[in-house]
Amino acid sequence: MDITVKTHDITKPVEGGGPPDGNPQGPSGLQPFLHDSCVTLYAPSFAISRADGQIGDLPGAGAGAGVLSGESPGADGFYHGDTRALSRLTVEAEGVVLAPVRGGLDGAERASFRAVLRGLGEHTPDPAVTLRRRRHVTPGQLAETLDVTNAGRQDVHVKLIVTATTDLAPMERVKSGDRPAAVPATATGDGLAWSQEAFTVRLGSTPAATTADPASGRLTYDIALAPGETWTAVLRCEAAHDEGDQFPAPPAGSLPWRTPRLRSADRRFDHWLDQSTADLDRLRLTDPADPADQFLAAGAPWFLTLFGRDSLWAARMLLPLGTDLAAGTLRTLARRQGGVTDPDTEEQPGKILHEVRRAAQRFDDTFALPPCYYGTVDATPLWITLLHDAWRWGLAPEQVEQLLPHAESALGWMSEYGDADGDGFLEYIDLTGRGLANQGWKDSGDSIRHRDGRLADSPIALCEVQAYAYEAARGGADLLRAFGRPGADRWEEWADRLRVNFRERFWVEDARGPYPAVALDRDKRPVDSVTSGFGHLLGTGLLDHEESALLAARISAPDLDSGHGLRTLSSDSVGFNPYGYHIGSIWPHDTAIAVHGLVRAGFPDAAAPLAAGLLTASAGFDARLPELFAGHGTATDAVPAPYPASCRPQAWAAASSVLVLQSVLGLSADVPGGTVTVAPAFAEAYRPLSVEGFDVAGGRLDITVGADGTARVDAPAGLEVKREQVKPR
Repeated sequence: MDITVKTHDITKPVEGGGPPDGNPQGPSGLQPFLHDSCVTLYAPSFAISRADGQIGDLPGAGAGAGVLSGESPGADGFYHGDTRALSRLTVEAEGVVLAPVRGGLDGAERASFRAVLRGLGEHTPDPAVTLRRRRHVTPGQLAETLDVTNAGRQDVHVKLIVTATTDLAPMERVKSGDRPAAVPATATGDGLAWSQEAFTVRLGSTPAATTADPASGRLTYDIALAPGETWTAVLRCEAAHDEGDQFPAPPAGSLPWRTPRLRSADRRFDHWLDQSTADLDRLRLTDPADPADQFLAAGAPWFLTLFGRDSLWAARMLLPLGTDLAAGTLRTLARRQGGVTDPDTEEQPGKILHEVRRAAQRFDDTFALPPCYYGTVDATPLWITLLHDAWRWGLAPEQVEQLLPHAESALGWMSEYGDADGDGFLEYIDLTGRGLANQGWKDSGDSIRHRDGRLADSPIALCEVQAYAYEAARGGADLLRAFGRPGADRWEEWADRLRVNFRERFWVEDARGPYPAVALDRDKRPVDSVTSGFGHLLGTGLLDHEESALLAARISAPDLDSGHGLRTLSSDSVGFNPYGYHIGSIWPHDTAIAVHGLVRAGFPDAAAPLAAGLLTASAGFDARLPELFAGHGTATDAVPAPYPASCRPQAWAAASSVLVLQSVLGLSADVPGGTVTVAPAFAEAYRPLSVEGFDVAGGRLDITVGADGTARVDAPAGLEVKREQVKPR
């Protein structure tokens, strides 16, 4: 393959949440931090505020003092459809200090905040006048209810000032730390309005403000309260693109899964699952081509749209709750499956896309992505495997059959385009010079490196992608054979060759013994760093038992298992950074995949501490695990430190709670074969444990594991329950 582009540009920003590679100061500024923010979400809208409820800084305070002359308050704002509708919505009391006393989420889309108006109406040291701020996000709307209550013994007068401004910035400019100029407001009958490039925002107030000043964005209220009285105002901000939502929210009452109810001996587990399913509910979007088809947006704030890899993994993790989400995700991506060869978008026949945006994203002169971008090597095999697994969990045969032509095209892509040089491995290279240098899930530019720290040169063949391809070829063969279509033998033989080639080319050795390299580089040399990629190989069938045992031991060692989850890069490696996006941080979905893989491979004892680490981490993040967090580990930190620019919530981080629960129970399904298997693998720490509301083939599945380990399973009629005892190896 002729390599004519520079594939690792250390000034190119990563497509994920990390900072620009090798240079945290981007061309316009620093990527905003989010770790202490409050995010309320109802896709395709969300709000980001400080912990005290203020969206942006107060006018004249801190970094946001110059907002009207072009300053921007970080990532704070109300967003709709990848555009910031408000960059500031602050509340202050003239001449009175607002002292925050409590704030936080009341669900995925609601939050509330309380503050004391210090000194106002006080005749004892007790607070007398308080402000309660209640936030509710729905698609296209942010509602803020302000309650000022006088619990003192004297009349009070106060001037409340609401300041609302916006830059109407597209998401990539916010993410790049850019500082767009403020857009001037116009007055309306009940508030303010802004408009730019077919995007309109209106802020209304009930009751109307005493005065409204579009130049400053200020709404002023003169409030007089007798003892015991409460004054209330409701602010409603509505935002809309003229052409409508690219991916609309689903209608109420259309949840594509059954919500489980977990009660275990470890209440952290229960809380994690409850918060995760609430967040997943509000990450749902629909395909306008068929609004019945739903999928999960990847995460807020940076990725609230369709992502092939993320949406597929999240749907796969949620299969124990039903197959409707998987079906919607598969069909949504199938409608956009590659049909032509387009070097600019990296589209190829049969290929599954990476991400879809309303418009092109231009981060700088060297990094720009088209609205529909296909730069991913793993989404295509993951699509095939999701179809196979959904069939096993009970997706209706007629729905499976309708998607088989797309599966055949995806299989064809693996051999014809994914393996461009014919060596039997799937590899990638960015030939545009403007796209992602790395096109697996570890897509930052510095993620794939040799043991000595050198970056790998493209084309790159990732170890986990070979496992995905093996699983896809075997699963595709099963589907073709079951539905009487030709080609099953071909893909089984293709998978067998891949398995042999992987064993011959990927395995390397260090002082601790053999292990698979993270990748092969341009010259087909093993990229020999020790990474979390091991977890993605387990249970896929690519490895034999002895090889799996070697990886189980590696994963259990403290250089990878931090005590809070699995590090993406061994702490013994050159270049390890606990804050490195893919070179030392911890990703919950990555750890959950390893937990599930270890159980599938027969090593539950190695899976148990990883699952326990995620539970400890979940408690440190109030049960809303972020996209990733720092990889210092329990040797130094009792509670994990956040990765400051991480998405939270993130679909596959939230869905990890379900995959870990599935692993604890050793739960699997073979609906075409008429069975469901329950083999509690490492449930001792969580029992007694009961789960109500799993879903198999559209029927309810309830599982109870008693304190003595006895399991009771209530399964849908027509399914035989297999109870297996997993023996640690």
